[in-house]
Amino acid sequence: MALSAGRINKLFGTDGGVMISLYPAFPDDFEPATTPLMVTIDGLEVPLWCDRFERRGISGATATFADFDTERRAEELLGLEFRIEEPEAEDDDEFYLEDLIGFAAVAEEAGTGLKRAGTLADYYDSDANPLFELEIDGRRVLVPAVEEFIAHIDFEGRTIHLVLPQGLLTLE
Repeated sequence: MALSAGRINKLFGTDGGVMISLYPAFPDDFEPATTPLMVTIDGLEVPLWCDRFERRGISGATATFADFDTERRAEELLGLEFRIEEPEAEDDDEFYLEDLIGFAAVAEEAGTGLKRAGTLADYYDSDANPLFELEIDGRRVLVPAVEEFIAHIDFEGRTIHLVLPQGLLTLE
């Protein structure tokens, strides 16, 4: 979805430059090399790729656009409102495994029916072998922190349910 982000106001210089007003919705982290300003010309959506973009204060900027390299061509843009594609919303499902520290944990051994309850006490980050440290019955058990072993995470209830291979929960 495109956000209304500003208006092209007047010419600036002799090389097709323009002065533009930026609306509050205009992003602070605008990347002119990767994001065009979108305008409507004769009913068509036209991307304006910035050759040069320079902020002037909070609500202003100067710009030159590819294919609009003369005053006469730039005049066609005067008065046009431009839009910017709204950045993709971040995935709400994203989290870090260390965010799970302190969650109540239920660990179940696959195929045996053995279940133990405890707390996810720590997380050890490693590319080769990330580990959860579970505290169960006053003892600490290290288990691989891999997606295959995580059956369910309840963020609101702050619980995690793990299904582990046989032998990982042996506390003897």
